[in-house]
Amino acid sequence: MEKDYGKYFAPSLKEARKRIKTEIEKIRFTFPEHLHQFGKGKKYLIKTYGCQGNEADSEKMAGILQKLGFTETDKEEEADLILLNTCAIRENAENRVFGELGRLKNLKTHNPDLLLGVCGCMPQEERVFNLIKEKYPYIDLVFGTHNIHKLGEYLYDAYLNKEKVAEVFSEEGKIVEGIPTKRAHDRKAWVNIMYGCDEFCTYCIVPYTRGRERSRNPEDILNEVRELAEQGYQEVTLLGQNVNAYGKDLERDYSFADLLNDLRGIPIPRVRFTTSHPHDLDDATIYALGRGGNLMPHLHLPVQSGSDRILKKMNRKYTAAEYLEKIRKLREHVPGISITTDIIVGFPGETEEDFQATLDLLRKAEFEGAFTFIFSPREGTPAAKYQDDLDPAVKKERLLTLNELVNEGYLRGNKRFEGKIVKVLVDGPSDKDPGLLTGYTEHNKLVNFPGSKDLIGKIVDVKIEKAYTWHLRGIVGGTHS
Repeated sequence: MEKDYGKYFAPSLKEARKRIKTEIEKIRFTFPEHLHQFGKGKKYLIKTYGCQGNEADSEKMAGILQKLGFTETDKEEEADLILLNTCAIRENAENRVFGELGRLKNLKTHNPDLLLGVCGCMPQEERVFNLIKEKYPYIDLVFGTHNIHKLGEYLYDAYLNKEKVAEVFSEEGKIVEGIPTKRAHDRKAWVNIMYGCDEFCTYCIVPYTRGRERSRNPEDILNEVRELAEQGYQEVTLLGQNVNAYGKDLERDYSFADLLNDLRGIPIPRVRFTTSHPHDLDDATIYALGRGGNLMPHLHLPVQSGSDRILKKMNRKYTAAEYLEKIRKLREHVPGISITTDIIVGFPGETEEDFQATLDLLRKAEFEGAFTFIFSPREGTPAAKYQDDLDPAVKKERLLTLNELVNEGYLRGNKRFEGKIVKVLVDGPSDKDPGLLTGYTEHNKLVNFPGSKDLIGKIVDVKIEKAYTWHLRGIVGGTHS
């Protein structure tokens, strides 16, 4: 017998489009007494899809569950609670989740007490929310990106009141400080600096699923990074849907560049950030990166297309020439910087001339890597309604052509480190060869090398002996604590 809904609130794309509030509500997470240890004896499993923001959200959910008394398991058959933290950026990501939901139904058959939940970006879409309600009635818990902090209350209702919960808010969003966090890594940490996006690229669902741009107070960010440094963390990655817009909504004159400059004074070896929008990458941020220190010489700067006509249809708010000028400034002020990007092929109306313009920009920018995609229409975005009569076979052919050029950039970027000594933060044994250690350089290059496991979590000197397209191979040349 299916449980009835207790809490129920459906999303609305119309509401999610609105940007009307003048002040961001900032609240501090509190843990109600009646939730204390009510999950004791139960086990949870979180499956995470999508970007680093989703990974950071999963760490917060894990932190709440640990506070509730749950313990983590990696075995589905042991779990009392399974949460799928989802991504809506492309259709393939959604299809993977629906496939998982179908497969997990069997677990519910064998364990009726198992709670299944879907959260993250997918439930923020009206179409997906309604589909889950109609075709997956065995899902017990559905919530979105704006109400992670209410997970404990939702589980209390689902377990003790025997009710299904489906509560997804379409709002501009709050900032909730103090959510407990169970970090997935003991030397590398995600640090949210802002949430949401106001760019409204015509193909992108993120402004609807994540709300308006809203910045955390710098003091909260700096204190979090200081605490991580005291705990022995070696690297933090600052997260935001558009980190370059950080500070624009603060009631003070404090920018992303100011934040980077302040972070240089904190004794943590490495600071990275993602994702950057070229439109908001200003000179002050470039100059801050140029000061070096613990700011790593790598930048992921999505360009999406090299055609001005397509960039305008995408609402990217820059031209190819303006983008290349930012690349020039980056290379001038941050010598040796590694720059990677995102590119979409087959955007509605893309001609052969448009595609050739993208290849031309790729050659001029000399990227050292790129994530490449065929356009995926997202319901509710303007581009989903654009006429798209380009043959799918042509799109695939363009993607293959693009990737050949991208791969040349990967190899070229790696080759420049052959014979050099680089600093590598050691993550652990290599997935493909457990006899090797693996980690990343300051320029975000993957390195495999033989070494003792007591190097894990440390920054070590590695001499690069051979560069391959996807990784570097080296030998240890010294250790830095």
